[in-house]
Amino acid sequence: MPVQQEVRDAVAVLTLSRPKALNAMSVEMLNDLDTALREADRDPNVGAIVLTGDGEKAFCAGADIGHMLEATAQEARTFAELGHAVADLIEGLDTPVVAAVNGFALGGGCELALACDVRVASDNARFGQPEVSIGVLPGWGGTQRLARATSIGFAKEMILTGRAVKADEALSFGLVTHVYPQDELLDRAVELAASIARGPAWAVGAAKHLCNLALGGDSTVPFEREKDTFALAFTTADQREGMSAFFEKRAPEFKRGGDAS
Repeated sequence: MPVQQEVRDAVAVLTLSRPKALNAMSVEMLNDLDTALREADRDPNVGAIVLTGDGEKAFCAGADIGHMLEATAQEARTFAELGHAVADLIEGLDTPVVAAVNGFALGGGCELALACDVRVASDNARFGQPEVSIGVLPGWGGTQRLARATSIGFAKEMILTGRAVKADEALSFGLVTHVYPQDELLDRAVELAASIARGPAWAVGAAKHLCNLALGGDSTVPFEREKDTFALAFTTADQREGMSAFFEKRAPEFKRGGDAS
């Protein structure tokens, strides 16, 4: 199964498990994660969820680019809608979700972590929104949630340059709340989740939703705009060049100025 599930006391641990692909998110994995999250949220014995990745290299290296390489704009928007739906589900669950980021959290992987209520990271973690390097832009909520979690300037720097940031920099900008040695990460994340799970379920869930209101009110309009713009990128020559270059392991040659279509 693309998502492994176990329960430790009152904490459901969900593990993204495509280690050979650095846990990149396929449609199957997104659907499986959706199911696993809903099951954990319904379980009366679960008071918190930890989301992590299989192996020591990656939490999630992003969306499966192979799925997007030849996508039309409509197909790209459909994929964006699926990613948004899972991120929105994480953010909207009554059960709090802790992201235990072990290694790379890139693109869609970073966006899934951003949807979680709390993020902790291993000392080898790397966060990034590198979509511009393949001719597109974040499409699963990154343009909004990264700015809300950190600052608009830091978010723009990450998104517009596509650079990845190390765990210590992520900590300094509030992207994560704690950094632990790799071999301690999951246990520490479960400890944190367990401390949440010990609280009264109704009050914890209500407090989570109220805290989310501080992030900017109605997010429907900017998220819809992000989906539309992500889809529009798939009508451009830059998207075709960027993704082809990624698979051919070469530097892309993007057009400067004028029509990129």
